[in-house]
Amino acid sequence: MAVLEDVRWLGTELERSSPAYVRGRLKFRVKQIVYVAFSLDERIMGFAFPREERGALVASDPRKFQLPSESDLRFNWVQADLAALDPAEARELVVDAWRMVVPQKIARAYDLAHPAGPG
Repeated sequence: MAVLEDVRWLGTELERSSPAYVRGRLKFRVKQIVYVAFSLDERIMGFAFPREERGALVASDPRKFQLPSESDLRFNWVQADLAALDPAEARELVVDAWRMVVPQKIARAYDLAHPAGPG
């Protein structure tokens, strides 16, 4: 079972990433692009994910993953129930979402520095 504390440090440790609170919700962003956002109760984690792949992700485990709200379907976004994720899986989802919003050279440098994946 993952909790916010399993991934909170990534919001500041990933290059160009910073945490921000917007209307009481913690979000991780690169400049103005949000790539991870947590619900107010910190039980749901929304994250950037390729739009064309999200149906398959949700179908793979609907207990873990859900489509975003109707108003957010236009974005590259998926939601996950943190309690259904293990901590390593939650960290991997955050890093993958971050990769979507940083230049490829920064993502490649991270991969070279962390060959085993996020800590």
